[in-house]
Amino acid sequence: MIVEMNRERLAAVKNEQLRAHAETYVEIYEEFLEAVKGYGLDFDPVSCEAEVAARRQSLRAKGAIFRNNDHSIYTGRISPACEACQKGVGSLTFYVSLKCHRKCFYCFNHNQEDYQLHTETKRDVVAEVDEFAATGLGLSHVALTGGEPLLYPQETMDFFAAAGQRFPGVHTRLYTSGDQIDREMLSRLKESGLQEIRFSVRAHDGEKGRRHTYERIALAREYIPQVMVEMPVLPGTQEIMKEVLRELDRLGVFGINLLEFCYPLFNADEYQARGYQVKQQPYATLYDYWYAGGLPVSRSELECLELMEWALDEGLCIGIHYCSLENKHTGQIFQQNYGQKLSPVVHFSERDYFYKTAKVFGKDVMPVYKALSKAGRGGYVVSEGFIEFNPLFIGRLKDLDVEVGICTQVAEQREDGLVLRELKVGVTTPRTFEPDRDL
Repeated sequence: MIVEMNRERLAAVKNEQLRAHAETYVEIYEEFLEAVKGYGLDFDPVSCEAEVAARRQSLRAKGAIFRNNDHSIYTGRISPACEACQKGVGSLTFYVSLKCHRKCFYCFNHNQEDYQLHTETKRDVVAEVDEFAATGLGLSHVALTGGEPLLYPQETMDFFAAAGQRFPGVHTRLYTSGDQIDREMLSRLKESGLQEIRFSVRAHDGEKGRRHTYERIALAREYIPQVMVEMPVLPGTQEIMKEVLRELDRLGVFGINLLEFCYPLFNADEYQARGYQVKQQPYATLYDYWYAGGLPVSRSELECLELMEWALDEGLCIGIHYCSLENKHTGQIFQQNYGQKLSPVVHFSERDYFYKTAKVFGKDVMPVYKALSKAGRGGYVVSEGFIEFNPLFIGRLKDLDVEVGICTQVAEQREDGLVLRELKVGVTTPRTFEPDRDL
């Protein structure tokens, strides 16, 4: 077991040097939380972690599939593109423009670099496909998103045709509101080789607005092999979401991705008016993530899980996938960390794809050094004030009463070469550490 550090838990750490080292990262997280408050939305003072844990346990008992370190949960079936997203290898998403005719209050595209520019201009996505193909790297999954891609129908058709030609057998998918969908459009998409289409259904649209989208989903079922819906679950919309799930099940769609709802750090008034608050601990590991979605809104995860269990109890056949914010990040971390040639001190975690090292400080350094030396273990480095070693060696220290810091790290390519950046420190002991569970 690794104890994640916060201000309260620091007090229980006996080793002063380890406590001081871990406190550095607690302070960084606290500074981050304080900075977030400046964006206008409060943190929920009440945690629903216990409720989430109970719901997860119930879903396991009913046969739900947990994957990607439990960040992704599904029942029935899941898109192969979602499976590929876990590591992000061979999977790439393109966009023609960020222009969109809809004005979703939770849209995070405003966080994209040069957002305004990319709403007024078009990218040559066929040229981008050709450029990637020229690298010799393969692609197994490609997507076109936006904005609204179907505002540019010809570019959309050309993109999917080019992707299929350059990468035979590639799985193609399109994200759309569906507003531009008609038979002619669907026929052209089918001819271009599109295999999966993901519609956006908005819970706040009202019944008439949702019916508009359902009609286009039903039409798409006649042309596209895999028809899906992807939408964030807004807290307090349970009854609307149940109606959505029932209707999609009736239409026979492949599945739905229930996304953890996020606050994109703007439109605070819209979120406040609806009573939304940010989850108490937004990130398990604080880092500069590529995904621009924002911060998770409190209770969205819980309501996603409640909907999944309700659907199981109702006997719905539709595939339902809960995609958490944490699930959006793992592909980035895997791609940054996997396959790097590093010191044997460093362990690559197959669980969360971060690098891990173990550190022991102060008076505990010498006993640990002697135990590792006696065991014939190289894989350690003695520095001023601490010894650092591979966490797999903690089992060799079971006779020692010491506290061990588990350091989470990520590889970053900088101008002066590859560096490991330490992000946080948890605390364990040789007696409580479980490598199969903790690494």
